[in-house]
Amino acid sequence: MISIVDKLGIWLMTGMLAILTIFFNMYLMLVILRSYQKKQKLNPCDLIIVAINVASIGLQVFTYLWQSLDQIDIYCSVNFTTAVMLSLVYSTKFIVFWCTAFLTFYYGTKLVMRPVDCYKRMQETIIKHVRLVLVVIYMSGFSHGMPFLALLHNYNVTSTVNDCGSIMPSDINGLAYVFYYIFISDIVPSIVMIKSSISIMFHLYHHLQDMKASTNGARGPKLGTQMRVIKMTLTLVVVFCIFVVIDLIVESTVALKRQNTITVTVLVASMYTTVSAAVLVYGKKSHWKDLISTYNLFLDEYPCLTGLKVAEVKTEPQENSNN
Repeated sequence: MISIVDKLGIWLMTGMLAILTIFFNMYLMLVILRSYQKKQKLNPCDLIIVAINVASIGLQVFTYLWQSLDQIDIYCSVNFTTAVMLSLVYSTKFIVFWCTAFLTFYYGTKLVMRPVDCYKRMQETIIKHVRLVLVVIYMSGFSHGMPFLALLHNYNVTSTVNDCGSIMPSDINGLAYVFYYIFISDIVPSIVMIKSSISIMFHLYHHLQDMKASTNGARGPKLGTQMRVIKMTLTLVVVFCIFVVIDLIVESTVALKRQNTITVTVLVASMYTTVSAAVLVYGKKSHWKDLISTYNLFLDEYPCLTGLKVAEVKTEPQENSNN
């Protein structure tokens, strides 16, 4: 059971995470916007990343608003409003998870070369309709989050410590929907990401074997342009799986043991958006280089902070802009 002091600490921690998340995601969107203004086109992977950015910022905003109402409204006088906020948290979390899974699916399809078969054609068809897939993900997110208000009673029955707007299953239908939501929002995206990461690792293994067997090393530069994207994708999968396991454990305490750990669920989602946003920035060397350069320029204005500077990296001349 979480005490009032614990909830206050989580609230403050979520606020700090929200600042970092909004910073990283806004930075990514500004960099992508600058690239779009130069090239007058938006790469599919950039479009997916922007969808993740928007959903992540929305998740942090709804998360902080819900926790703020929970802390301020001690008598739960706006209980339904708080429940709506929590439903929006679940909706945006669904969107973030599925957009991230779609990003790994996209990279897995682009990086891994397979013989043309039925499955390959299906993948290529999905990739050709990135905008439509993202619209479906967003619509699915809200359509899966809002039913919590209809199926579950939004009053506090978790513990002696109030959780305003806590939407807890009151019957078998509500409990079944909670398990369905967890399956469709946590487990299925995990399967997609793990499958994509396995394909990428096999691709990397075979590519390294081909390079080793090659006498002229002609494939070396190509791997160099892909390696950072591969590292980013695999890191996203590892981070995603870790947070999904934690989320499943916490959700089980809410649904089965009826404990007031919804605040922990919200904190886990906030931590995930912060870490994944940092990984996305690091994933493209030009983005990371610009961020480090801007950070160092900011420190130049304050000589006493020059010791905090970070060594800048050189952008690989052959880096693929489509990544």
